[in-house]
Amino acid sequence: MTRTLIRGRVGRVGLGLAAAALAGGLAACGGGSGGGSATTAPPARSAEPGVTQVNADLTDFHIALSQKTFKAGAYTFLVKNDGHHDHALEIEGPGGEHRSQTLAPGASAKLNVTLKSGSYEVYCPVDGHEDLGMKTEITVGGATAPVNETPSTSNGY
Repeated sequence: MTRTLIRGRVGRVGLGLAAAALAGGLAACGGGSGGGSATTAPPARSAEPGVTQVNADLTDFHIALSQKTFKAGAYTFLVKNDGHHDHALEIEGPGGEHRSQTLAPGASAKLNVTLKSGSYEVYCPVDGHEDLGMKTEITVGGATAPVNETPSTSNGY
């Protein structure tokens, strides 16, 4: 009887140690600040003066730009393929036609573009992805709205 009782306790202690080791291993592999290769922090602004960085996240089948308004000037689009298919980014308008390389899932690239005032089509030129919804438009520049210093007579509705 004593042997059975000791074996039972040793078995439970061993099982508890194994569970603790597994939990510790999983915690070490999980997030935290330990040096994984994936980062969630936004990329740093461009070191080049006068160049604005814009994140362009490509997924199946959507383009998300980190910026909604644009002024004429130099831009670096940080293109990242977060989808499961190959994608690329093309920007077409008054400043010309600019295309990133085709990116495999998880890959990134930079696309340097000088945007002039006007409307641009932004889309994925790969295998008809534009027709599947991977497109958007941006407007660059344009006159700023004048400030109305005279009180309005309408109620604003």
